[in-house]
Amino acid sequence: MAGSFFQRLKDGLTKSRETWVQKVGSIFENQQWTEQTLEVMEESLLTADVGVKATQKLMDVMRKHTPSASEELTEDMPTRLRQAMVGMLQASNTEPKVPPLSVRPWVILFLGVNGVGKTTTIGKLAAHYKADGKKVLLVAGDTFRAAAVEQLEVWGQRVGVDTIKHRAGADPSAVVYDGMQAAKSRKIDVLLIDTAGRLHTKGHLIEELKKIRRVIAREHDGAPQETLLVLDATTGQNGLQQAKVFKETTNITGIVLTKLDGTAKGGVIISIQEDLGVPVRYIGIGEDVEDLQPFEPVRFVQALFEK
Repeated sequence: MAGSFFQRLKDGLTKSRETWVQKVGSIFENQQWTEQTLEVMEESLLTADVGVKATQKLMDVMRKHTPSASEELTEDMPTRLRQAMVGMLQASNTEPKVPPLSVRPWVILFLGVNGVGKTTTIGKLAAHYKADGKKVLLVAGDTFRAAAVEQLEVWGQRVGVDTIKHRAGADPSAVVYDGMQAAKSRKIDVLLIDTAGRLHTKGHLIEELKKIRRVIAREHDGAPQETLLVLDATTGQNGLQQAKVFKETTNITGIVLTKLDGTAKGGVIISIQEDLGVPVRYIGIGEDVEDLQPFEPVRFVQALFEK
């Protein structure tokens, strides 16, 4: 992460820091490490949407390192909590089995309910790949939402990449097929495919997603190379429940967590990785292209704890 992004990340996590990180720190100032103080820490983690499973794991680590009753606490407790969080996030944030961009086209399929920032995320990633010298193509596979095609096309024009589209209401699989053909004929490096929102509640859309995946796999062996689920951090545990349902219906290789700057529940990033076993690949903290960056556990925890 660039220094400027790190500062914006710290600024974006202010709500999370004020609601529970600072609370944890204040609890243990000049107090002894007791079961009561540990219980307060546990409550703070749950309030921050760290989740029951992840919180229990963190508290098990903390209890294993309980000092003697006579020890005074200053910043020791928050430091150990921070180290435990980094350890959990690093363990979950494994590298992809297939090296990124090792095949062409590198196909990325995007999932997510309406309103999470899915189309915007695609546009930002397109800008990143384009800036890195890659040939990028967008596919407007969300033909169910009237403005989705236009929104994606606007992003394409903004970053200087083409968009494969059909009319609103068209068969998404047909759009994806055309996108795959265009990617091969144009020797595209990265193909980014949008899909309809609310797939976790609409049966016919889930079937449509399966059909899209079949088309992609038929046209390009091993594709999609990535399937990224976009989640809105402000929804907390509701977002996690969305992810669980998505995971039951299709293979997800990574999470994009948006709107971290608008929530006091930044701990949900730990809950997502622990409960799903799916790594967070990108985090978003604002509207600018630079506000979407690869997720780095050490830097994230550092930003979460530091003012």
